[in-house]
Amino acid sequence: MEQENPYYSQSPPPIPAAPPPIPMQLGVPHGHHPPTTADDRSMAMLCHLLTILTGFIGPLILWLVKKDTSPFVNHHGKEALNFQITMFLVSLIVVIASVVIALVTLGTGIFLLFPIFMVFPILILVAEIMACVAANRGEWYRYPCCIRIL
Repeated sequence: MEQENPYYSQSPPPIPAAPPPIPMQLGVPHGHHPPTTADDRSMAMLCHLLTILTGFIGPLILWLVKKDTSPFVNHHGKEALNFQITMFLVSLIVVIASVVIALVTLGTGIFLLFPIFMVFPILILVAEIMACVAANRGEWYRYPCCIRIL
């Protein structure tokens, strides 16, 4: 006796739908970054850590030396430098505004900006530490509220 083939009696399986498009971030598909090595993560972390100790000079030197060897270090070096440039510009604006307010109010208006002088460095330090930790984990971190110059 001939056995009936079950595939003839059933309809064909449905064709799967096309996958959704991959969102782009930093010129690389999101979630599709090249793998990072321990050396890459250490150098990227050092880019952010050096901003705390040397300002923009340390990250600039490290970025210039390592930018062509690792896309991960290139990204984090640019982010550290862009953040330092942005914070310098914001600090310059705050200082100019405080001088103008002090001149207009004969020095008493400076007390209005005193909390900014106390909180601003703490916020910068927190952002730099967050970037340092993210780089150490191998994440492609971007600073919030940062002008992208490089």
